[in-house]
Amino acid sequence: MRRILWENAVKASPSPRQTQWQQTEFYGLVHFGMNTFTDSEWGSGGESPELYCPEKLNVHQWVRVAKNAGMRALVLTVKHYDGFCLWPSRETDHTVANSPCPTDVVGDMAKYCAEEGLRFGIRIALWDRHDLRYGTGEKYNAFLLAQLRELLTDYGELFGVWLDDTCGEGKHGRRQTYPMEDIYALIRSLQPNAVIGGCGPDVRFSGNYVGFCRKAEWSAVPYYYVPFARRADDVPPPRKYDLMELELGTEKKFKKGYRALWYPAEVMLPMRKGWFYHESEKYECKALSKLIDTWYAAVGGNADFMLGISPDKQGRICEQDMQTLLSIGAQLSIDFAEDLAQESKMTSSGAAGDSDAQNVLRADDSYWQSDTDEDPWIEIDLLDDYDINKLVLREAVALGQRIERYAVYGKVDGKWKKLADGGVIGARSICRFEELRVQHMRVVFEKTRGFAALCGLEAY
Repeated sequence: MRRILWENAVKASPSPRQTQWQQTEFYGLVHFGMNTFTDSEWGSGGESPELYCPEKLNVHQWVRVAKNAGMRALVLTVKHYDGFCLWPSRETDHTVANSPCPTDVVGDMAKYCAEEGLRFGIRIALWDRHDLRYGTGEKYNAFLLAQLRELLTDYGELFGVWLDDTCGEGKHGRRQTYPMEDIYALIRSLQPNAVIGGCGPDVRFSGNYVGFCRKAEWSAVPYYYVPFARRADDVPPPRKYDLMELELGTEKKFKKGYRALWYPAEVMLPMRKGWFYHESEKYECKALSKLIDTWYAAVGGNADFMLGISPDKQGRICEQDMQTLLSIGAQLSIDFAEDLAQESKMTSSGAAGDSDAQNVLRADDSYWQSDTDEDPWIEIDLLDDYDINKLVLREAVALGQRIERYAVYGKVDGKWKKLADGGVIGARSICRFEELRVQHMRVVFEKTRGFAALCGLEAY
């Protein structure tokens, strides 16, 4: 019975766009706009564009700070619920073009991300409290799609589009049904390499905004967790299910033969109490230790980490937040200064075909695949003694997500000593342990779905 369960689960693998997104690992989500100037998190939509007046707007500073924080991309909230657009949209007058600061913030961020080598993405709220067409059905949806088309065609390649499908009441209590499948199709046609996150089918919200990470974060989950994914031949979904459950990809989730899809997780956390800057919370930036711990739990636990950044009314990242971000980058640079495994010799319990153990050190598409499911192992000889306190493991997920549990050992005085236990791997697992001076290390895969397969191993 166990084999039947996992055989369904391992059929899911990432698309090229999902692989590119998972390799991004750590990126920022910038909230800046009308709420920054009205000291709110949710605007009413009735605010005058005259209120938006950053005197020292410096988008390049945002990008440089993010890059030095170790981020590989930035996502800009281009429009929040108040409807104020950070680009000169041709579909409304509620934009930066009619404010004291007419700079196209979307254009600036796209330009500076390209200059600094960062990927660029956008996040947009589908609820627009300013537009009177909200709640009218097709008229509003046409407006929404027209704005999306502007964003998808005017600002170069996007690595992702995040959709906020919050649906509040409009005039006279009206609500809007968003054309989600039309939105997905538009993004696919105009930005085929972009993942669709938020309420999209490519990237899964982890379920909270406090940085909590699941102990076992599976990327392969039953199809019914993915929006609009059901097919006519699918086993009907359970009557009750919740994307916020602690267990999404365990074997019991596939017991009725559910089709599996690749739906990897994203952990979101604002640096401050809220997503927008508030002067009253000037000294409430989260502690560096909290942010570093969240980075390890997310990036080291098969998820990507999106950290909220809130520029102030001047249009700059304030000094305290900037120093915290730079400290994250400095700490990560120290923690991952040199991969001591690069020149090592790899051996294993056995390899299937030509999937040699040495492949895990190569920067290409090659991998090691075990020839057994009975506690296979891979061993690293560092060729000298080094002080090691962490391993980074990357699973060959093109073959499905298969590793459920592993253990790391180091050879001390000729005997193997267990250093740590690990769970699922997926895109990456960072296994930390007490620093040990060692030459030989072994990773034993104690529970797998068939075989174990690795495409990367690093030691620090």
